[in-house]
Amino acid sequence: MSRLPLIGVTACTKQVGLHPYHIAGDKYVRAVAVGAGGLPLIIPALGELIDQPTLLASLDGLLFTGSPSNVEPHHYSGPASLPGTHHDPARDQTTLPLIRQAVAAGIPLLGICRGFQEINVAFGGSLHQRVHEVEGMLDHREPDDESLEVQYAPSHPLQVQPGGVLAGLGLPREIRVNSIHGQGVERLAPGLRVEALAPDGLIEAFSVEGAPSFALGVQWHPEWQVRSNPNYLAIFQAFGEACRKRAGQR
Repeated sequence: MSRLPLIGVTACTKQVGLHPYHIAGDKYVRAVAVGAGGLPLIIPALGELIDQPTLLASLDGLLFTGSPSNVEPHHYSGPASLPGTHHDPARDQTTLPLIRQAVAAGIPLLGICRGFQEINVAFGGSLHQRVHEVEGMLDHREPDDESLEVQYAPSHPLQVQPGGVLAGLGLPREIRVNSIHGQGVERLAPGLRVEALAPDGLIEAFSVEGAPSFALGVQWHPEWQVRSNPNYLAIFQAFGEACRKRAGQR
């Protein structure tokens, strides 16, 4: 009997009362379990305190999650953030080097929202800090005063690009996705292949060209009620299959 693949899920730091915590959203760890068929393991945001080669040697996959925080702009030579912007430098120090090492080691990875943006930054790309203020771009943020069901409902269409990973999973040329982000790709990093575009031309999915295993980033949130959306589920199932393949090789 084959074992479940062990899939690392990146954590954020959060102050709860007087103490700092490392946290990961329930929807991400649940999607790893029910969508990818893996055993989720939350990876604390400890930066250099984590022996990353040892960690990667123990994992069959990595999920880079969304977050309320933004990547600090000095990582992509961007202008300073507006006052009050939520950053998580401990997460940046953990995830950005981990992404590059994971791809080089052939470990399957999936990046969602902040995780998608982290992959772009890790490979040398840059971000729009406020997409809705960029001329010609849509407002991709969710309505603050609505329920989660409304916030995570399909918001706009995406054009899936032919010949890529998403098309290879059987996704139709056009799908509808939720939209819960204020930042987005400004300059796509070298070595990343566009997989899907929003109606305003914003890149909403990419894959890592030449990666030894599954390496995909998406700007939307396919983890949300993953089993009820066949397009979202297809992404997690493909990620899980790549993780199972690595588990078998180990």
